[in-house]
Amino acid sequence: MAKSEAWKVGDKVRSDLIGPAAVAKMQAAGTYDDPLMEKFGDYAREAVFAGLWTRGGVDKKTRALICVVSDTAIHALPELALHLRMARRLGWTEEELGEALLVAKKVFAEMRSEPGGGLE
Repeated sequence: MAKSEAWKVGDKVRSDLIGPAAVAKMQAAGTYDDPLMEKFGDYAREAVFAGLWTRGGVDKKTRALICVVSDTAIHALPELALHLRMARRLGWTEEELGEALLVAKKVFAEMRSEPGGGLE
């Protein structure tokens, strides 16, 4: 089946964000060989990479940092790994990303020590 224009845009954005080596690794692993996963991959290219990552409002570098921080906050480790890769490719240094995560670590430790986990 022919791919949509959004799919083609999303495929390029995806490759730019995560890097050709990571894309090749996913392809070699057969990540999207299953028909259900192929549909998920198609949706991700169109909605996430072509839709979300090309939106205006904030630049891709800032958007990547937002993802890193939110992944950290909700303990979304697989997503965090992917977004850290994107953030590095978009220009954040390891030191800068480490600082963002260090601040989160300190805040979460402080919150855990409060009554109700700091969520009251």
